Amino acid sequence: MAGEVRVGTQGWNYAQWAGPFYPEGTRAEDYLRLYARAFGTVEVDSTFYAIPPEKTVRGWASKVPAQFRFALKLPQEITHVRRLVACRDVLEEFDQRARVLGEHLGPVLVQFGPEFGPDHRPAFERFLPMLPTDIRYAVEFRQPQWLTRGTLDLLREHGVSLALVEGRWVGRERMLRLAEEPTGAVGYVRMMGPDRSLEDFSHVQVDRSAELGQWAAVLVRLAERVRAVHVYVNNHFEGHSPDARGAFDSGRADGAVLGWWP
Repeated sequence: MAGEVRVGTQGWNYAQWAGPFYPEGTRAEDYLRLYARAFGTVEVDSTFYAIPPEKTVRGWASKVPAQFRFALKLPQEITHVRRLVACRDVLEEFDQRARVLGEHLGPVLVQFGPEFGPDHRPAFERFLPMLPTDIRYAVEFRQPQWLTRGTLDLLREHGVSLALVEGRWVGRERMLRLAEEPTGAVGYVRMMGPDRSLEDFSHVQVDRSAELGQWAAVLVRLAERVRAVHVYVNNHFEGHSPDARGAFDSGRADGAVLGWWP
């Protein structure tokens, strides 16, 4: 049975969305509740900087419907500071906090910076067995040298997904090919855009229809191979990520649920 495709954005707490997306005058504390009426998932960036208090996580869960899923970023303390070395304590604390979301917990993204190269492979090989089996993990590499058959086999051995990124680090054609051979039970796609020059997030400024069209076709096939595909669009992709949804709003196709929730 084909999996579902959930499409959302990278974050929800943007004041510039009030008016174009949220009703004018919406208070920041109401953003998530309104966001969850339009989307069924979101990627949380704040967990990259610190493990949130339990009260905060419970607050997120209280504002969304049952089918909503949060994708969390693994803390940079693990990936960028300790570089996967002597990090079990932070990982276990993070996993415990993530589980507070209960049914709302989606995949967890392990995001490495462009300076994290294959010379760190020994630490990476020791890190993967530490990941709990009750949480779905995806790994994002920003050095293309990581994307070898050996790395894919290693991820597949541990049931960890390779995050696919539309961005400046790895060419699109290569990413689209990698989508044809998933390594984990979920697909994880991040629509980042080629640069970070956009600073106004109140409206669409760049037409990415061609790129979205290529990815939409691939997502249908990917959904046939995994339980679910999670796609997250960044503000820098077009200038205003909520408006990037049209290319995916295709109803049902071959048993895959495409588009937006509910």
